Amino acid sequence: MIRGQREKILVVDDEEVLVEAIAYSLEQEGYQVLTALDGRAALELARRERPQLIILDIMLPEIDGLEVCRQLRREPATATTPIMLLTARGEEIDRVVGLEVGADDYVTKPFGRRELLARVRALLRRAAYPLTQAPPEGSSMTPEATAQSRRSARELIAGPVRIDLPGRRVWCRDQEIEMQPKQFDLLVYLVRNRGTVLTRDQLLHHVWGYDYAGDTRTVDVHIRWLREKLEEDPASPKLIQTVRGVGYVFR
Repeated sequence: MIRGQREKILVVDDEEVLVEAIAYSLEQEGYQVLTALDGRAALELARRERPQLIILDIMLPEIDGLEVCRQLRREPATATTPIMLLTARGEEIDRVVGLEVGADDYVTKPFGRRELLARVRALLRRAAYPLTQAPPEGSSMTPEATAQSRRSARELIAGPVRIDLPGRRVWCRDQEIEMQPKQFDLLVYLVRNRGTVLTRDQLLHHVWGYDYAGDTRTVDVHIRWLREKLEEDPASPKLIQTVRGVGYVFR
């Protein structure tokens, strides 16, 4: 059923039959679909068309998907565009490297149509309503609460960590820390809920926006990267602590 949505999605894979199948499923949902069969064409299309989401295979001719992702993350126009990686390998190292270069999600081939569409909807929804979004105008909050909310919508401070929300910048101990998009979103959610123990499923739902039980290893990988960037001793974290058998808490 077509819903009238016209978000533009770029699908990149060297398997033409798979590209056509994915494009058909997305078009049936009302999305506008662009396609490319190699990494060089993908870069050109992404830069020219500015899609709202990119579905990107890792193994591509010309330029591989990881390098495409890496280059797009360096460019302001595509730095925060949601990127979903496709991989046939099934090895964790591929997923980890993909997330490291800035991908927001990954799907291992073969995958089902319902899973793909659910992840697409989740990524687009999260991009449209980011965690850093300010409260809407005309809310029923008191003037004092509204002022406080607007301050918190601009900046978060927790211990040695300072977060500029509109600028999507982070400092720790007065040193600016480079963050990939999902690392930033995860940190914001942890800091906004500091002192509260959050399960992996909660983090997956609120940061990645999954409507179903996703792969919680995605959360663990991002937590590890945050610790490497923020903790004085990542092996003995003081800021982002593990609550065994439950999840994580920002102290």
